[in-house]
Amino acid sequence: MPARRPISETIQYQVRQRANLLCEYCHASEQWQYVTFTIEHIIPLAKNGADTLDNLALACFHCNRKKSDRMTAIDPQSDAEVPLFNPRQDNWSNHFIWSADGLFIIGLTPVGRTTVTVLALNRERVINIRAADKAVGRHPPPGDPIQLEN
Repeated sequence: MPARRPISETIQYQVRQRANLLCEYCHASEQWQYVTFTIEHIIPLAKNGADTLDNLALACFHCNRKKSDRMTAIDPQSDAEVPLFNPRQDNWSNHFIWSADGLFIIGLTPVGRTTVTVLALNRERVINIRAADKAVGRHPPPGDPIQLEN
């Protein structure tokens, strides 16, 4: 594995802007967090991923840690191995929707279900953050699909 080099500030800025300051997995907003989100390698360096813009995503600490070097996992519904959500290849709205109350991410596809499970996108702490953000009108993110009824 090649030696890891710091990702340039220019590329970090481009990744953040492309992501609209949202974790590209759980759609938490970096703007309202106390810690800076990480620049995540979609294809990990250990699996020959590159430091290129098309292999980088903005990820909150939790999603980055849970994803680790995984690229696939087992779909909890079908028990088939499927790819995890890839922000450079997949459209978030095709795989996920917010529950009617806007607090839970629902996986619509095997990729969505698996990503919700593996990355624990509905962990208690993030649900509490979403509820607080919703109360002040900054959640869910604009443009994200919301389930019409529970």
